[in-house]
Amino acid sequence: MEKYEPIFKITPEILTATYEIAADLERIDIIQEKTLTLQLRKENRIKTIHSSLWIEANSLTLEQVTDIVEGKRVIGPAKDILEVKNAIVAYDELLDCNPYNEKDLLRQHGLLMKGLSDNAGKYRNEGVGVFDGNIPIHIAPPHTRVPVLMGQLLNWVKIAKLPQVVKSCIFHYEFEFIHPFMDGNGRMGRMWQTLLLYQENPVFAWLPIETIVAYNQQEYYRAIRRSTHHNDSGIFAAFMLSAIKQTIAEFKEKYNQGEIEINLNAGVNAGANAGVKLTEIQKKILSLIEKNNTVSQAEIAKRLNVDVSTIYRNIGKMKLSKVLSRVGSDKSGQWIILIEN
Repeated sequence: MEKYEPIFKITPEILTATYEIAADLERIDIIQEKTLTLQLRKENRIKTIHSSLWIEANSLTLEQVTDIVEGKRVIGPAKDILEVKNAIVAYDELLDCNPYNEKDLLRQHGLLMKGLSDNAGKYRNEGVGVFDGNIPIHIAPPHTRVPVLMGQLLNWVKIAKLPQVVKSCIFHYEFEFIHPFMDGNGRMGRMWQTLLLYQENPVFAWLPIETIVAYNQQEYYRAIRRSTHHNDSGIFAAFMLSAIKQTIAEFKEKYNQGEIEINLNAGVNAGANAGVKLTEIQKKILSLIEKNNTVSQAEIAKRLNVDVSTIYRNIGKMKLSKVLSRVGSDKSGQWIILIEN
């Protein structure tokens, strides 16, 4: 079999993040034995499913996803409900999969996309590209090359002499670059990275990294585009390592503050948002938007004298919690506040 050789630079940023994640994992190994109860695992899995599908424009709230998991009836678009039900099944079976086995990968895609794609569980049979309007951002390799490339990639991630956490990030980018399926590539790439991380430490099966990615959705796509433009998957790896670090940090912070139990009903229903607790910076953001509903995120960051990534993250959280929404494009659209501030 030919070798698949991703092109990437191991930067000081990547090395530092890898060391810090390894150190954090040692600390939370003891914590997880006390805190990762069945209920908490269930709650984090729900957050993972909701966030990964939200990135793909699924309209269901965290509360609705929770209801589906609990077998309750939910009113919503049939496609969105099916996406959630499929994801529940796929994640339930994920940890029994071999992350280096192509048959397992295809079976999981079949579960994830059942009833949503005519090609569920099969590699694409035609060319695909990612476009911004009429501008091609990425043209994926020819479909005839997909089986070979995926076999090589799975072999590479199995044998490469790199920390598992780094390999998982590079795999994620290369998977999206190959774009092996007609649909579902984003959610499959994120799910398979979780499985690869699980090989490093079982706690990764229950840490909702996808939630941090959802909070930083634009940065996620920007990192993919930059990696493609610079032919360096290390750029995307650095972003994902940062998301992993932040997920672990939030887990530890909740544990240290005695807030490890998550209230799933707070901030997920725009019509009943009395339970939403806004941070001080989120209140300041909403205050600025109240005065100017077309203000840009860069301008908000400038006015509040904070890094723009802080604004992206907090606005992402408020969008997920149905506190805030955006109508129109980033340049010409406007903000809509969904609760009383």
